[in-house]
Amino acid sequence: MRIVRPPEFKRTTGGFVATDAALESETGVGRAWTNIRRALIGRRLATAEEHSERVSKKIGLAIFASDNISSSAYATEEAMRILALAGVGAVAALTLPLTVAIVVVLAIVVVSYVQVIKAYPSGGGSYVVAKENLGVVPGLVAGSALLVDYFLTVSVSVAAGVAAITSAFPDLHPGRVGIAVGLVVLLTIGNLRGIREAGNIFAAPTYLYVLAIFGLIAMGLWRAVSGDLPSAPVPIQSFLPAGTQPLTLLLLLRAFASGSVALTGTEAVANGVQAFKKPEARNAQIVLVVMGSLFGTIFLSISFLATSIGIQPDLSETETVLSLLARSLVGTSWYFYLVQFSTALLLILAANTAFNGFPRLASIMAVDRFMPRQFAQRGDRLAFSTGIVALALVSSFLIVAYDASVTGLIPLYTVGVFIAFTLSQGGMVRKWLRDRSRGWQLGTVINGAGAIATGVVAIVVGISKFQVGAWMVIAILPVLVAMLYGINRHYRSIEDILLIATTVPVRVRPTVPRIVVPISRIDRASLRALSIAGGLGGEVHAVHISYDADGAKAFKRRWQSVVGETIALDTIISPYRALMPPLLKYLDAIDRDGPGRPVIVVLAEFVPRHWWEALLHNQTALLLKLRLFVRRNTAVLDVPYHLDDPEPLDAEGERPGR
Repeated sequence: MRIVRPPEFKRTTGGFVATDAALESETGVGRAWTNIRRALIGRRLATAEEHSERVSKKIGLAIFASDNISSSAYATEEAMRILALAGVGAVAALTLPLTVAIVVVLAIVVVSYVQVIKAYPSGGGSYVVAKENLGVVPGLVAGSALLVDYFLTVSVSVAAGVAAITSAFPDLHPGRVGIAVGLVVLLTIGNLRGIREAGNIFAAPTYLYVLAIFGLIAMGLWRAVSGDLPSAPVPIQSFLPAGTQPLTLLLLLRAFASGSVALTGTEAVANGVQAFKKPEARNAQIVLVVMGSLFGTIFLSISFLATSIGIQPDLSETETVLSLLARSLVGTSWYFYLVQFSTALLLILAANTAFNGFPRLASIMAVDRFMPRQFAQRGDRLAFSTGIVALALVSSFLIVAYDASVTGLIPLYTVGVFIAFTLSQGGMVRKWLRDRSRGWQLGTVINGAGAIATGVVAIVVGISKFQVGAWMVIAILPVLVAMLYGINRHYRSIEDILLIATTVPVRVRPTVPRIVVPISRIDRASLRALSIAGGLGGEVHAVHISYDADGAKAFKRRWQSVVGETIALDTIISPYRALMPPLLKYLDAIDRDGPGRPVIVVLAEFVPRHWWEALLHNQTALLLKLRLFVRRNTAVLDVPYHLDDPEPLDAEGERPGR
């Protein structure tokens, strides 16, 4: 016998490999959808091409560090907004010291995560470190905190980017929500194309922002040294010069907590180590250090120049502090618009960090069976498509719910990430003390300092922002942990039921089923179903439900003339014109007659030539399949009959129904 290989497969050692042609749809609608997908996200990538999707340090910096670097555009402003409640003097005197304190914490976190990447080069960050060293529950707390943080990263970054756009073009301010959601959609499409291509698309804005900001900083520092600093432009709505609240320790802590948004994004590099080219861990560590250095320099410089010039935040959020700084140094020249344009692009694309971090973390947790399995599967472009789409949906909801307000979203931000930081560093301390490997003393000191620093910040952020929104994040974490643990328990219970414990070959014994064929009328579709049912080797019963006795008698006469006595027929009269309940009770009676024997329900279903023709039929077979799917001890065999198909021959060379 010669097997003709179809073009959709190619032969390989021991079998066949499905080609791209095997995935092509045979319908016009399916082919059109495939063409749209190919235009939006590109051609399908085979699993063997995964190595080509890895990124270099240059692209990796743009992908994983854009969130952290971009927060320099609004971190100073968020601290200023809280200090401004105590008056103009508090802004001028305390903004720079708070900035220095935040940069010190950032340096500790960066050095700590260098140790995390070295110890866990497979990725996973805080979740993996906490789970393996502190236990499942701390690991789930860290994982849940990071998942929430990634949702907020997209929301805050896009909202901040739109704020930069509306600062340059105030007429767009009323439509900021629609603009933000549209940008999330574009980011989603870009990331569905795969990490390497997304990196190539989104790399330029990161470097454009860095060059534009460093040029602005250089100009500002030169004018500061030469004593030529300009006066600050007046914001549209300024805070009261004397302030509205006293300068208390709580207010100072709130300002520190708001400015600590600058530390977000640090975790993403540790989560995505395996996205880098070899040596993965070394490249990730370099990107992490460069990221921290760039951000620290920009953050300190913006705070210094803003306070030296005397810039005050805009109460109406119409113009950002960075925009006021650029306008004071270069006016409304082309360079001003370059700074605004590059800032807006980077802030929007900073969400790309979350689009890479969230799907990878979700896939790791899905492999551990703490999240649905769909999150572990790669899409056509080797991206974790389920995680990307889920992130986009939740983030868009947050943008709409908070009216794309950065100040409204910021209180929810940073709480989760500092909880994850603390658990990660605590887990590393536990690992060093347990393993006592080379350099464990230094590692313990570094990660211990990181745990103390981030723990203090987590407490400060939680207390200072509790009443303005942080309570929601704190409250939702236990719920998420319970959900993740419940998912894991479900998967473990299913595995315990289905697992075959022995390694000895199991003898599969044939079971004779009872076969039921519901028949509404005698036609070619039902005869084909009866023919297939008779070939299954079990006891076959046809069942017909009629609304009255005359209909049942007429059906029996038709049955005798066409089918005869070869297959038993049971008729059920349903005087209340119900179809499904009597059939289900009939199956229950069969089960009671022989408990344990499986029941196979063979359904005859004709398939119209065109999709719209299906709307003209009542879809009884479809509804019955859905109902029987959850019925115990029942299997369903659907026998489709295509109206434009030729009749097949049966075992004796005859055509059914002839």
